[in-house]
Amino acid sequence: MAHTIHVDVVSAEESIFAGEAKFVALPGEAGELGILPGHIPLITRIKPGAVRIEKAEGGEEFVFVAGGILEVQPNRITVLSDTAIRGQDLDEAKANDARKQAEEAVKNAKSDLDLAKATSELAIMAAQIAALRKYRQKK
Repeated sequence: MAHTIHVDVVSAEESIFAGEAKFVALPGEAGELGILPGHIPLITRIKPGAVRIEKAEGGEEFVFVAGGILEVQPNRITVLSDTAIRGQDLDEAKANDARKQAEEAVKNAKSDLDLAKATSELAIMAAQIAALRKYRQKK
């Protein structure tokens, strides 16, 4: 069995991470997923949260994703997300401001659609803040 697996984390704008890893953990729809080299093939949706990559050469990489799709093959993991931000690029002040705006939008929603959009944005911002705090604890 291989000791590493290739990982690609891609947003709509750019490749966020590409490299070899010993282990990857991320928020699956039904709970936290842990993936090791040689994992069985899998395609699933992922929730907003932190992707933690234990790099082959040591150290960890954290990436916040606002949900997306995970594809696992025995020798490759691909994470596709509209929004993905490197842990070191997360800005707590901006995230808190965006969360407050989303809370206001929830309060002022005039339709079910407005409420659903605002609630979704609020959940994403809460997950981003949680990911940022998790990233800072590891540092």
